[in-house]
Amino acid sequence: VRDVHVTADNAKLVSCGGDRQVFYWDVATGRIIRKFRGHDSEVNAVKFNDSAAVVISAGYDRSVRAWDCRSHSTEPIQIIDSFLDSVMSICLTKTEIIAGSVDGTVRTFDIRIGREVSDNLGHPVNCISLSNDGNCVLANCLDSTLRLLDRSTGELLQEYKGHTCKSFKMDCSLTNTDAHVTGGSEDGYIYFWDLVDASVVSHFQAHSSVVTSVSYHPKDECMITASVDGTIRVWKA
Repeated sequence: VRDVHVTADNAKLVSCGGDRQVFYWDVATGRIIRKFRGHDSEVNAVKFNDSAAVVISAGYDRSVRAWDCRSHSTEPIQIIDSFLDSVMSICLTKTEIIAGSVDGTVRTFDIRIGREVSDNLGHPVNCISLSNDGNCVLANCLDSTLRLLDRSTGELLQEYKGHTCKSFKMDCSLTNTDAHVTGGSEDGYIYFWDLVDASVVSHFQAHSSVVTSVSYHPKDECMITASVDGTIRVWKA
């Protein structure tokens, strides 16, 4: 299983993985409501839209696909296949799909007007996340650098270094106040950077192996991390 996303009301969840399928689940019964098939290879990321009526998936087949949860059709309602390599990560706003790819781009698709904007970072992108105010996108690149982009202009605002990220897909995010950037490292460390001047504010050994996932609490000073070492840990400031 490569990715899981849960609806806001916790009633449904969607998952994806190495079997090329996207599974739409009912949480209460544990039953699969529907399987969405169409990706030609492993699926890396899945997300519900705001209303949880549509699922967006991204895969190794260089495509992003949209699926209608309310329809009984198993065909995607939209396919975006302008990428040159595997699509690793997706973020959604009310009107946009934002995707990061190994081809080195972060692409934004405006669903209302059908426009695509591409920002080329020059290095494979394996994870993206949005700032809480929605104005910036943070991209984790395989040259051991996190890059912060202004969404409206595409300007590179800052770069964050010190961690190791060369061969694993690892999450990155901003803290709930947008004051700090946080991410994992292949040596098991967690890093915190100052958003503005990119200095390392804190780093500590969190796991004994690669830190693949970090998620910061929306309100409290608290985060959860997961690692290749098989553990999930909760941290409080």
